[in-house]
Amino acid sequence: MIKSVNGRMARLGYAAGAGVLLWWSLTLGGCAAPKAPMDNPDVTYTASDAPEVRKRATNRLQLAVLYFQDGKNTFALDEIKQAILIDPGWYEPYWMRGLIQMQMQDYAPAETSFQRALSINPNAADLKHNYGILLCKMKRYDEGLRMFAAALANPAYGQVAKTYLEQGNCLLAMGNKAQAESSYQKSFELDASNGVTAYHLAALLFERKENTRALFYARRINNSDQASAESLWLGIKIERRIGNTDAVEQLSAQLRKRFGQSTEAQALERGAFDE
Repeated sequence: MIKSVNGRMARLGYAAGAGVLLWWSLTLGGCAAPKAPMDNPDVTYTASDAPEVRKRATNRLQLAVLYFQDGKNTFALDEIKQAILIDPGWYEPYWMRGLIQMQMQDYAPAETSFQRALSINPNAADLKHNYGILLCKMKRYDEGLRMFAAALANPAYGQVAKTYLEQGNCLLAMGNKAQAESSYQKSFELDASNGVTAYHLAALLFERKENTRALFYARRINNSDQASAESLWLGIKIERRIGNTDAVEQLSAQLRKRFGQSTEAQALERGAFDE
């Protein structure tokens, strides 16, 4: 049985969400895409073209993102409230509020925030990606999958690999392992550097006793800086099943040294390879 990924693996998965995309759009991409009358496709707009109200709201939202990344959710929500008061017709503050509420497991308010953001910008694929994650957390899997499909259907969407990953997570939560594996595989083909995707593929293949294929994905993550207690323990079990004694010893040493207090390290000491 494949357990849920926790610890560092979970943090990697969360970072793949649209909160990072929002941060990019605010700090590197300038203000959000300007609305009419600044909608001439032959003109390149910059932050200086945005209305003063939008600039003020952007400053507040940038502060909110910083607070959010620092774990200060109350302060972040206060800044978002100010951004909304300044510019209530801008969808990104509602989106960011939904992300924070989702992290706080306030799912009903988070849904309200996402729905408000979508009512303003119904074409925001990144937002649909996050709404899909929320719906799957609420165990409304079919709705979540439809939201992921809507994001993937947008030809301008640039984070397809992340959505296939989250779609796989949703399918796995439903117990649909075959389709989950297919979705993870699509994600991996688009972004082979994502350790969370590699972990899930390795776990599914290990469970199915496709050890050589499982080993390929496990080694990819364990030979990178994304290695975690979960991935090392999975790698140990795969290498042990194949009979690679030296690899088992090397991975075990890493697990003891780097994650000695983890449940995986404790399982290793008990020899609980089949739990």
